[in-house]
Amino acid sequence: MKEFRYLENVSTLTLNQDACIGCGICTTVCPHGVFTIQDHKAAIIDLNGCMECGACAGNCPSDALLVTPGVGCAAYIIQVWIKGKDKAACGGIECC
Repeated sequence: MKEFRYLENVSTLTLNQDACIGCGICTTVCPHGVFTIQDHKAAIIDLNGCMECGACAGNCPSDALLVTPGVGCAAYIIQVWIKGKDKAACGGIECC
């Protein structure tokens, strides 16, 4: 989902390919198509598309994925809805 971007190169998403079992659950649950399966393992193909919702890590049966939900795009968008853009923050840092 190349049109969805908030900040570049700030995602906390990491993948331990050695731990990955290639089940493909991450490709199914990720709402922004961040993952693909290559050579029977998950691969991150769009790190900047990650909104840090945590769906991938929460559903990974081998704990190969790690992300810190609440510090990226999803948290910011939700805060804008609740608090308004002038009071939203990303991981404790004022945005925009």
